[in-house]
Amino acid sequence: MLYISFDNEAEQIEKCKEWGLLSEKAAKTKVFFYKGNGVNLECTIIGYVDKMTAVISFENEQKHCIHPSYLKEMQASSYGQKTSNAVEEIAPAQEIEADKNDVLLETSQINDAAAISETIPAPDSVEEVHKEPKAAAAPKEKTKKEKAPKLQLPEDKIKMVATVKEFTTVPNNFSDTDDEVVIYNAVAIQDPAMEIGDAWSSHSATLKKLELEIGDILHFEGKIVAKKLTKHPVPYKINNPAKIQKEKSE
Repeated sequence: MLYISFDNEAEQIEKCKEWGLLSEKAAKTKVFFYKGNGVNLECTIIGYVDKMTAVISFENEQKHCIHPSYLKEMQASSYGQKTSNAVEEIAPAQEIEADKNDVLLETSQINDAAAISETIPAPDSVEEVHKEPKAAAAPKEKTKKEKAPKLQLPEDKIKMVATVKEFTTVPNNFSDTDDEVVIYNAVAIQDPAMEIGDAWSSHSATLKKLELEIGDILHFEGKIVAKKLTKHPVPYKINNPAKIQKEKSE
């Protein structure tokens, strides 16, 4: 990680005011303290990586990245309990030269007081710091399943058409035997015209007399209600079909 060093004290003061580390009336900088994990060390703000990352330097010229708000919290007298004069407790000791050619920067999280350091070259200009930024990952589009609108079913008997899809049985909690049912597809109301989709009905004695087969098309009158078939994804029930006319399947 590269950083931008301050060219002069005026630039340093202006940046510290922007971060809230100095008052708007301040004419000169001050000594700051790095606290936490049993340390209380004097440090100087020497530059920044971006608007949210300041670079500080300790007496042994070791460099450290820190969030300005976090550094501001450290200036409170109540911050931290134990103190130490050893910079080595913040990061592994390492000798570096105090110029712009080699700088040791920490790449920890904002609230991590332990420094992880590495020697890196400083930039010659601001442009180099922000050169070739990583492209932001495109946000994943969330896909939502749209629920089919709820049908407004007529309450009276109406004329319908349906195709026999299958025959099955479902448990009957009030009987020792299962109930026989017929499942239909392509169910539609003829007047007013409305497509229903799948529906079911009891395999009544009337229907059994018709000796239905899969694929038979039935025209009839009856009521249709929203009632799901047990253990099957069929949402509607046909009650009391009458005046049934059968078209033989091909």
